[in-house]
Amino acid sequence: MIAFILAGGKGTRLKEITPDQVPKPMVSIAGKPILQYQMEFLAGNHIKDVIISIGYGADAIRNYFGDGRKFDLSIRYAEEPEPLGTAGAFKYAEPLFGDAQDILVLYGDTIFDIDLERLMRFHRSRGGPGTLLAHPNDHPFDSDLLDVDDDGRITEFIPKPRPADQDYRNLVNAGIYVLNRTMTRFIESGKKLDFGRDVFPLLVNRGENLYAYSSSEYVKDAGSVARFYEVEKDILNGKVHHRNLVNSQKAIFLDRDGVINEEVNFLHRPEQLKLIDGSANAVRKINRSDYLGIVVTNQSVVARGLCSEKDVARIHKKLDRLLGEQQAFLDGIYYCPHHPDRGFAGENSDYKVTCVCRKPEIGMILQAQQDFNIDLSQSFMIGDSTRDIQAGCNAGMKTILVKTGYAGQDKRFDCPPDFVFENLQKAVDFVIDEYKG
Repeated sequence: MIAFILAGGKGTRLKEITPDQVPKPMVSIAGKPILQYQMEFLAGNHIKDVIISIGYGADAIRNYFGDGRKFDLSIRYAEEPEPLGTAGAFKYAEPLFGDAQDILVLYGDTIFDIDLERLMRFHRSRGGPGTLLAHPNDHPFDSDLLDVDDDGRITEFIPKPRPADQDYRNLVNAGIYVLNRTMTRFIESGKKLDFGRDVFPLLVNRGENLYAYSSSEYVKDAGSVARFYEVEKDILNGKVHHRNLVNSQKAIFLDRDGVINEEVNFLHRPEQLKLIDGSANAVRKINRSDYLGIVVTNQSVVARGLCSEKDVARIHKKLDRLLGEQQAFLDGIYYCPHHPDRGFAGENSDYKVTCVCRKPEIGMILQAQQDFNIDLSQSFMIGDSTRDIQAGCNAGMKTILVKTGYAGQDKRFDCPPDFVFENLQKAVDFVIDEYKG
């Protein structure tokens, strides 16, 4: 595999804090140019062959990195006669690709640290022409979004702007791609084309199997002054590296109904969902901490025939939108559609099973543990029912009961929580600000 880096940006939005004529990828952050962090990542992941697409400030990049030998790399340059856009630049550099079949595409203003082996396993298992790394963010309302099926195949690109009341999945193109060499077949030579605006949506509309690899890892552009200082802080405090999934993570697992949103008997329509006051603030605080925020919820409404799994997906899109409007997001949502009781009328026979995912079983938790490399002994379960608390105990986590929703009055299981708080906000404040375990 080789790497292709788009490094022609001017960095106009950073001019107030950078010298004149410095191209965006060469802006120094925490003591090094942004592009140098990428070079060190590539060398550390044994990708030695690098092609840099240059434009504005080309000499500054060439003079600093040269042929790459001082970074243990082999660097070549592709300089377009005129700007061709991200996809156009990729097509222009095609003669430099040699025999490479997979190409890691990066944007030169991005700071990131990811488990590249995980990404490549996903990409190769799907076999499509390309895989986009995607993630939730804290500003989905002004981001271009993706929708995907259960296998990660992208089914729709949802550009901004969108109607204010349109529900969506908070899944954003993060700007890291693994593209098969065959991708060049879909790009016309010499034409100005952008991957996100022109090429990828066209492929999806044509039925090509383009995939999204969803990750909680750190990927953030430093292209504005506010983002620059935020990213610099995250480099210095170690958050960038820690979020790499080669490192074990810690998580706050959340029940959904009665914890984040108000408890409703048989919630089965998006319009029924309303956030509990303060819950978005609590989720946002999780996002800005060292913890992942992950929902695990029993949804027996599917087994009962009150709604379909598509209806549950619509509810979760509304949850994403409501949280996103308050700059909060969930790293993962897992739900169990089953119910073991075969006796009630209207039950969907496809889901009449005894399963390993329905809390207090821990199948959903174990799947999240695998997906995010979570250390359960360093994690919490926050719920409003004794079923949630028993699931947390079964998984070896610390447990917190909140007094919203059922407030533990279901009394199904005799498993005292480790802590009790009035609501999610107070529980999260305790975990992040006070807990010293």
